[in-house]
Amino acid sequence: MSEETKFFEYLRRTGLKITRERKEILREVFTSHRHFDADELFLRLKGRGAGVSRATVYRTLALLVRSHLVRKMELGDGRATYEHVLGHPHHDHLICIQCNRILEFHHPEIEELQQKVCEEFDFKMKSHSQQIYGVCKECRKKQSS
Repeated sequence: MSEETKFFEYLRRTGLKITRERKEILREVFTSHRHFDADELFLRLKGRGAGVSRATVYRTLALLVRSHLVRKMELGDGRATYEHVLGHPHHDHLICIQCNRILEFHHPEIEELQQKVCEEFDFKMKSHSQQIYGVCKECRKKQSS
């Protein structure tokens, strides 16, 4: 099922309208698989002449998160970062606290350990997110020179 079909079904189910602005935002979010914040998205849309307000961007991002098409991540710097998740395998994140670079990773042993912990506590996991904060290789190189 495409992101558009899934989003439109969500909107219909919740009694919301499918608007031109929501379509524009959805298309822009899915044009690339990179992390972004709401202001970056707004500026990309504005640069294309999409005619979408900043408030509409924020409201539509909230809808995309609730429809499970987009993941919202709080990275501890007071801003939310987003990424689209439909059609992409689960992954976790390494976040550089100096340059804010986000590296994606997937490690089967971590996934297996999380599942074992859930079984041990008789807990049914629906989703999870792991974010590891540190200093990336490039920033460490800059510090040592």
